[in-house]
Parts: sequence; structure tokens; C-alpha cells
Amino acid sequence: MFARIAIAAFFVALLALMPGPARADGVELAQLSTRRAEDGLELSFTTRFELSRPAEDALHKGVPLYFVAEALVLRNRWYWRDARAAHTERTWRLSWQPLTRQYRVSNGGLHQSFATLDEALTVLRGQSAWRIAEPKDIEDSGSYYLEFSYRLDVSQLPRPMQIGLQSGFALSVEQKRVFNADFSLKAQ
Repeated sequence: MFARIAIAAFFVALLALMPGPARADGVELAQLSTRRAEDGLELSFTTRFELSRPAEDALHKGVPLYFVAEALVLRNRWYWRDARAAHTERTWRLSWQPLTRQYRVSNGGLHQSFATLDEALTVLRGQSAWRIAEPKDIEDSGSYYLEFSYRLDVSQLPRPMQIGLQSGFALSVEQKRVFNADFSLKAQ
């Protein structure tokens, strides 16, 4: 009887360690993959999240929300600290335009307008074929890993909001993945 309970507990613990979608602070990382292309290493990711009521209220009161995706590619070295092969960051700005009654997503100099918040969030929830490393940064013989994070950047909120920051603004997820020889990712 005791052996069966111990075996069942072992399998439950083993299932808990199996890699699945990463989830932290209200964001679920549904998909994360890399692909080696002619012009470098490309990253694709998909997240799932909803804005909390305080974040949505702040947005409708004219406070823009900034979402940041960050990718860091590191090369394993046995003799010293791991070497940084590439680092890139992408920031999106979500704002509410009261005159046109539309949501606006900005990325650099590009702007898109959407009629509903859900349509705007769809754009913010993922990215495909984002080049994160140049071909010269990635050698075929090296062993690499990726540190990826996606978050709602609370440091860009107005100062008075940062002081009494509510838990509804804590949207973030981080994941570390190791590359295979063909530069596809495997969970760690």
C-alpha cells in the first residue's frame, strides 16, 4: 500500500517538473520558438494575458501603457562567465485616443489604431520572425541559450502611480531556454 502511494507521489512530482507553458504574474507564455534564417536568428512568441481593471482604468484616463519584450542570447563557456552573443529589446506603447475613440499601438515610428481593446491587445500578445541576432553573432559550433522576458513596464508610468502601485500592474513572464544544434529551443 505504501509503495503504491510513493509511486503515485513520484509520478505527480515528475509531471509537475515537465515543461509546459510558462506562467508568471498574470502572463502565460504560450509559445516561444527560434529559427535560424539567412539574416540571423529569429524569435517568435505568443503570450496570453488580460489587462487588470486598474490598468484598464488608467489607460482610459490617458495613461499610456508600455509593454517590453527582451531577448538575450548567451554562449556557454566552461572557463569563464557566459558570453553575451546578442541582446535586443522591443517596446510597444498602448494608448487610448478619446477624440477618435480608438486604441493606438505604437512601436518605434509605426502606429496602428484599433476599434476595441481586445484587437489592440492581440497585437501586443505576440511577435513572429523577430530578428534577435545577426549571423556573425551565432557560430555553428557554439552552445547557446536564450533568456526571454515580456512585461508591462511600470517604470514608464507616471511617478505618482509608481508610488502607490497596485498589484494589477504586475504583468511579466521570464523564460530561459537552451538551443539544440539546429537552433531550435528546448525548455530548461
